Amino acid sequence: MPEEGENKMSKPQIYVERTLAVIKPDAVHHADEIEDVITRYGFSVLQKRKVQLTPEQASEFYAEHFGKMFFPSLITYMSSGPVVALVLAKDQAISSWRELIGPTNSLIAKQTHPDCLRAKYGTDDQQNALHGSDSFTTAEKEIRFFFPDSIVEPIPIGEAAKSYLARTVNPTVLKGLTELCKKKPNDPITWLANWLLENNPNKPKVGGGNYKVEES
Repeated sequence: MPEEGENKMSKPQIYVERTLAVIKPDAVHHADEIEDVITRYGFSVLQKRKVQLTPEQASEFYAEHFGKMFFPSLITYMSSGPVVALVLAKDQAISSWRELIGPTNSLIAKQTHPDCLRAKYGTDDQQNALHGSDSFTTAEKEIRFFFPDSIVEPIPIGEAAKSYLARTVNPTVLKGLTELCKKKPNDPITWLANWLLENNPNKPKVGGGNYKVEES
């Protein structure tokens, strides 16, 4: 029997995770094919950016490997041509993307995971075509490296999303739709957009009163 006060209908909140994917210089010419695979495997591409990293930027991105023997060649490789950075979203996006790209060494991937992306597009242990964040903390840092204004918190779905919309959006939108049906404007989308701006319950209110201008 549930204890007193326990919500028998409560369900665990489900969140969509985000991760960073990077198509490296050796695979950029296959970017369209890779993006097609990404979407076919159920990922949503939230943001995309093609950029040429300077050696300094590449060094910052791979700072955790500083001092290792392969570091100089890694930086040379990653700054040798443009890369495509993508923010991917999906349930368990981090582990799903890592599984899809396969082992770090493309030569090993070709033997053990022949269907993975690194086996198909990579060459060796360094020119391995793709990068994927290995944890939520790393994903947060790496997404902000390429997309500084990103909000990386997981996206709520299911009951969490329904609760959020019911609490913060639906009441105002339903009022607007009711007014829209009464008015029947020629351009309903623009009318509704303007109505929502005018009736936004979170819009700051400017108080009245007399203001005195100080004389110099």
